Amino acid sequence: MSSLLCLLALPVSAGVQVGQSAPPISLPLLAGSSAATLSLASLQGKVVYLDFWASWCGPCRVSFPQLEQLRQQLGPRGFEVLAVNVDELEADALQFLEEVPVSYPVVRDGTGETPRRYGILGMPTGYLIDRAGIVRLVHQGYRKSDGDALRTAIVELLGDSPQ
Repeated sequence: MSSLLCLLALPVSAGVQVGQSAPPISLPLLAGSSAATLSLASLQGKVVYLDFWASWCGPCRVSFPQLEQLRQQLGPRGFEVLAVNVDELEADALQFLEEVPVSYPVVRDGTGETPRRYGILGMPTGYLIDRAGIVRLVHQGYRKSDGDALRTAIVELLGDSPQ
């Protein structure tokens, strides 16, 4: 009985939490050659919204245009979006991007290793990461009304220093 209580006391998700360093990521760019990879470390010094998504995710169709707009507006100040696709088939992700195009980098993890490391429970899940690589916000799901609050959080992390 006591071992059952211990199991029930465990947190539901052992995922990445606010205040922790973002785990490293180095994944192939979607539709890129196997040599074309992008790492989260290469974006250090920028405020990054790390967005886990899939082609079957309805809220992702809402988040992508808003994230694109935020990147266009705030990119010159040091903001970047890195989207991590978790579809099993690359063709599904490419079809989604034909319908909802973005200019920010999209990498692919069809194995599910990265979402497991981050403790992803649903799509989309986003992590707002500061210039030092620390997670400052974990955002699960996405509604159109989320855009303003996300923008406020990004602007706060960008501060006055345009990098």
